[in-house]
Amino acid sequence: MRHCKKGKHLLDGSEKDFYLRSANSSSAARVDTVYGHIIHIPSEAVLKSTLSDSDQEVYLIVSVLNSSLFEATSDKGSPHEQVLGVWLGDQVIHNLFHPVRIEFVNVSQNESRKCVFWKMSHNSEQGSWSTDGCNTIHNNTDIVCECNHLSFFAVLVSPDAPDPVNIHRLEYITYIGSCLSVVFTLIALMLSLCHRQVKADHSVIIHMQLTGSLFLLHFFFLASSFWSKAEGAACLSLGLLLHWALLGTLTWTAIEGFHLYLLLVQVFNIYVRRYTLKLSLLGWGVPTITVMICGVGGSYGKYTLTENTSNITSLCWIPTAAVRYITVNGYLGLVLLFNIAILAVTVVKMRQLRLRTVQAGRKVRRFWKDWANLLGLSCVLGLPWGLAFTTKGAISLPGIYIFTILNAFQGVLMVLWFWSITCKSNHEEQSSKDISLSNIRS
Repeated sequence: MRHCKKGKHLLDGSEKDFYLRSANSSSAARVDTVYGHIIHIPSEAVLKSTLSDSDQEVYLIVSVLNSSLFEATSDKGSPHEQVLGVWLGDQVIHNLFHPVRIEFVNVSQNESRKCVFWKMSHNSEQGSWSTDGCNTIHNNTDIVCECNHLSFFAVLVSPDAPDPVNIHRLEYITYIGSCLSVVFTLIALMLSLCHRQVKADHSVIIHMQLTGSLFLLHFFFLASSFWSKAEGAACLSLGLLLHWALLGTLTWTAIEGFHLYLLLVQVFNIYVRRYTLKLSLLGWGVPTITVMICGVGGSYGKYTLTENTSNITSLCWIPTAAVRYITVNGYLGLVLLFNIAILAVTVVKMRQLRLRTVQAGRKVRRFWKDWANLLGLSCVLGLPWGLAFTTKGAISLPGIYIFTILNAFQGVLMVLWFWSITCKSNHEEQSSKDISLSNIRS
């Protein structure tokens, strides 16, 4: 009897990366690893492994392996750091009606993470990760895999993410565009300060505030990317400043939309006392209060953008998914909805004005000018940021490229748009003066 008990104890014993259990077909089995991962085996699987002999016990073996042991034949992505191998008896278990349930805990949230198993090739000793027979369930910071067979299981990291070649190209585009945006916005700010009028127009002040926020956004993004190895307070500060600059940029694009609405729709009686001061308090106050709350909550730190077997891209940002979705994705969505509505009203208003003033012979030239104005306004109102919601699914790669190019070079495009407006305004003002002088002389 003592020998049997000792044997039972050995079968139920476990090491850190290896677990051995005895299982009976009359009940389900469960293994809890020291890493927090949990494996649930249904009684159906245990019964299949005993060849329908309900009195026979089988051994349930679970091993925790490092993902570096598995080298896929195709680079569809890389697995989570740990792989769970699950065996039950000597039989091949598949086509289960009640699936095996594997819970991977504390997995950073990513919609493109999927449950996979290691599938061996029929004609070689090589294999690859496959999703056949597996279902993925996202549960807060956990990933639950439900599979109808037993094998080596893992969570595949970003299987739909761009391959390393595209990642490097996107990084180059981003860094070059951000550097040019920093230079162009800085030049625009310096020229604005050197040629500042005694009482600048409200539109010019709002344009310069938006330009300043774009300068800070690209500057802090480059700083956060280049000093991504920073730790502790330094990384926290860079993440906070980057978040603050991004929220400031989004807020000032919304203010641009609000001011455009006043100019086009509420043409008369738009005087507001200390208008620019109130807009400045709103434009910089909302981001400041938001990042202070997030900073007190400890929301900033190291965040991994892309990771695979050959490349890891990280920066100091917001690793907490909930905070990121609320303060970035949610806020961006609200700003985009507001500015899209403003742009629609603007297009209708411009159309009404053109029908009154444009002659038939100038319709073609005016058409292209209207399209140029529409694209310029779209850039000013931050509509390219909406492409962030097209970086998933079938058009993910083209969406990522378009999003990266437009937003990396947004500072350049914005400055060129502002300068074109300024030159056009100066030309019209000079033409008006020349006409007035000609009238006086005559």
